[in-house]
Amino acid sequence: MTNTFKGLVAVHSAVLIFGLTALFSKIITLTALDITLLRSIFAVLVILAIFFWHKATIKLSNTKDYLIVILLGIFLALHWVTYFHAMQVSSVAVGVIALYTFPIITVFLEPLFHGERPHFKDVVSAVLVLFGIFLLVPEFSLSNQTTLGLLWGVLSALLFSLRNIIQGRYFKGYSAKHSLLYQTLVTFLVLLPFSYDVVPAVSNTQWLQLLVLGVFFTALPHTLFAFSLLNLKAKTVSLVACVQVVYAMIFAALILSEWPQFSTILGGLIVVSAAMYESYTAGR
Repeated sequence: MTNTFKGLVAVHSAVLIFGLTALFSKIITLTALDITLLRSIFAVLVILAIFFWHKATIKLSNTKDYLIVILLGIFLALHWVTYFHAMQVSSVAVGVIALYTFPIITVFLEPLFHGERPHFKDVVSAVLVLFGIFLLVPEFSLSNQTTLGLLWGVLSALLFSLRNIIQGRYFKGYSAKHSLLYQTLVTFLVLLPFSYDVVPAVSNTQWLQLLVLGVFFTALPHTLFAFSLLNLKAKTVSLVACVQVVYAMIFAALILSEWPQFSTILGGLIVVSAAMYESYTAGR
């Protein structure tokens, strides 16, 4: 398999798992900050176990790379917190929809890092994604929870886009497990001063939920996602990842009984179409 094809397989697999990850914002009865801190503990332990199993070196090549990965970790921590908070103050659908403004942000930010202009096909795909997300949004009003969820979700999208672009350009020489290990470790260290007192209050059920979230819905999909960024441009990964919007809404409907309206389904189809088009052109 070519590296491009491997990257596409990895991002599609990660996105499917991410679709389920969103539900934990509602299932685990803790704040977004607490969930992010505790999930990072399990993610770090899993990635460390993988390093020890393969007897691989954890060290980075130079001081600059440590500084870069610290910045990436800060972006990831803030992205996770704002993303889960967006879904907690509104709904899973609203939070995921708002997050997926990040492909549009990426398409127009990434060329600045490469000294390029956006390609016409990427602009068209971004416009389609934006229109699809517009149809998915049930209501625009500054006085309701939907608006709050959208605002937090868009902020999360900006942070996620910056993290993906910087990682794809300045941290590309490292494996996916290197990337995730340091970023989740930084996430833990950054959030620990703000949420360390939650640990004694966590129930056994919540610890089990956090274990599942940290191992199967954090370490695994983020490793796949990081691997895809090593083989594809950030804008390609971003637009393909829009399929998560549809996955998350389907899972939310089946598990949380948050059934989408017709406009939501129509918008989802448009988003998926744009993402699949970008995936096809990248693979070709």
